[in-house]
Amino acid sequence: MTDSHVDVPGGRLFVVDEGEGPPLVLLHAGVADSRAWDAMVAPLNEAGYRVVRFDTRGYGASTTEDVEFSLQADVIAVLDSLGIGRAALIGNSRGGMIAFDTAIEYPDRVAAVVGVAAGLGGFEVDPTAEEIPILEAYERVDSAEPFDAEALTDFETQVWLDGPGQPADRVDWTLREMFRVMARPLNEPGRVRGREIRLDPPANDRLSDLRCPVLAIAGRLDFSDVVHTAQRLETAAPDARAVVWDDVAHMVGMEQPERLASTIVDFLAPLERW
Repeated sequence: MTDSHVDVPGGRLFVVDEGEGPPLVLLHAGVADSRAWDAMVAPLNEAGYRVVRFDTRGYGASTTEDVEFSLQADVIAVLDSLGIGRAALIGNSRGGMIAFDTAIEYPDRVAAVVGVAAGLGGFEVDPTAEEIPILEAYERVDSAEPFDAEALTDFETQVWLDGPGQPADRVDWTLREMFRVMARPLNEPGRVRGREIRLDPPANDRLSDLRCPVLAIAGRLDFSDVVHTAQRLETAAPDARAVVWDDVAHMVGMEQPERLASTIVDFLAPLERW
């Protein structure tokens, strides 16, 4: 395992590089950092893949000034720093959105994309009747005066790890503590994350440009929009397939790492080595 830092305009990215073989880049969710992928690394290395992770700006051990920046350009900067020409991108939630945007903007650098409970820029779905009060409660906690970072972290742990409306003990307490360790610092007031320059037009309007193989994985214990996003990709992208699991929520790589790693390996196996 090699830890390093990559300097980017106005920021510094913490990068972890492990194993040998065709490179995979794991992109974390917006409520966590690259440690959310810890349990995924060993099975992917054992399957013959090099696994690269990094904290995006303002997350984990990465820093940024209050500057405009491109998440896609940061991904490419990490690849360049490691001498990687092409990689498969695996992204959870916001990380999935970054992966799709990067594949569209830099198609020659991306061999495949796996979206895990992924977002998709420009694609919006109305919440269900059951989800509306949960989202309203989320907004109240997030905007409370005085602000309570502990309360917000508790709420996010239940929503994103357990799943909206799921029992608070559905996921093992050790995973809950791991999630809190990542999520709690992100809720500190004044944390600088920079200003993202999003893909324009957004990915949803450019899915015909997403020409690499795509696998979109979603769980039915998550908010319903992730399933709709996976189905949207399968319908509109040239080479995409959706997989929906009934028993997982948002942080699939934490909740079922072996299953997710096996599914990724099976998806990548028929592709020409990159």
